[in-house]
Amino acid sequence: MRSQLLRSSFGCLLTVFGPFPASCINKAVRQTAAAVPHSYYPRKTMHYQTEQRGHPNSPDYRIYFKTSDGKYISPFHDIPLIAESEQNDDVPAKKPKSENKVLYNMVVEVPRWSNAKMEIATKEPLNPIKQDVKKGKLRYVANIFPHKGYIWNYGALPQTWEDPSHKDKETDCCGDNDPIDVCDIGTQVCSPGQVIQVKVLGILAMIDEGEMDWKVIAINANDEDAEKLNCIEDVRKSRPGHLEATVEWFRKYKVPDGKPENQFGFNGEFKDKDFAVEIIKSTHEHWRALVQKQTNAGGIECKNMSCCNSPFQFSADEARAVVQSAPAFGSAHPVSAEVDKWHFV
Repeated sequence: MRSQLLRSSFGCLLTVFGPFPASCINKAVRQTAAAVPHSYYPRKTMHYQTEQRGHPNSPDYRIYFKTSDGKYISPFHDIPLIAESEQNDDVPAKKPKSENKVLYNMVVEVPRWSNAKMEIATKEPLNPIKQDVKKGKLRYVANIFPHKGYIWNYGALPQTWEDPSHKDKETDCCGDNDPIDVCDIGTQVCSPGQVIQVKVLGILAMIDEGEMDWKVIAINANDEDAEKLNCIEDVRKSRPGHLEATVEWFRKYKVPDGKPENQFGFNGEFKDKDFAVEIIKSTHEHWRALVQKQTNAGGIECKNMSCCNSPFQFSADEARAVVQSAPAFGSAHPVSAEVDKWHFV
């Protein structure tokens, strides 16, 4: 029953939004024939392009998203949560038969080993990726020995939202007002703005300054280990120390900035895949209420191109105007040598 409820809730964008016609989605996002190489995942996935604006390593730098036919979209709202098979106009894609084979789209914000804290700009039109700024300065995560920057590809699941008005019954904490975070533990080092398909393995309940900040653990479907990693215990057995390093990284990464260590629900223990899927399902429902204006947006920019019946839909011309109003792409600004400094905490 669990898998049937899951798939009926968000098996595809059409199903998620109930009676919305599939053409509203298909015309917004054209899919390509790029097949995932493993026979375990015999699926063709959507293809997205990015467009850089502004100067890298500066506050005006942005990465905008568009479909393969050049239509600008929001990576937060227009990229489907579930990575579906290729489909023809008005014909819903076939869903995988096994829950184990359900793949999710992940929007990569930060590549492994890098330091710039890149994130989806949830409060800007089209929600481009930008570098976070605190107190007027660009944010870089510290290198806490022995780690260099982020220790996985880090990003978010589209069409999810950790609602700040929703209190988690297990941790008694409210959401952090962002899409749910994902750590891709695959081998490939990705690029900012890359959209990959991942297999969910488990989840960590991080509490960041009193806010619920779930961390989904997943692996790129193209990774050579994707077929043999099916749950969090598989990660523990095949990659000794990886999960422990993940907890320590999240516990200490803000300490060099003068912040206290982060805390965790469930005593810092990872929850299994089934639990993770239920959390993802919940955050997807919260997002759905957000784009249908059924809840307080709290400053979130909900403009989108493909969410049928959403009062926040806007035109391709309006989307293009947003991008064209941003500074033209230019040369990268220098990065301070302080970013490479080791921290021992």
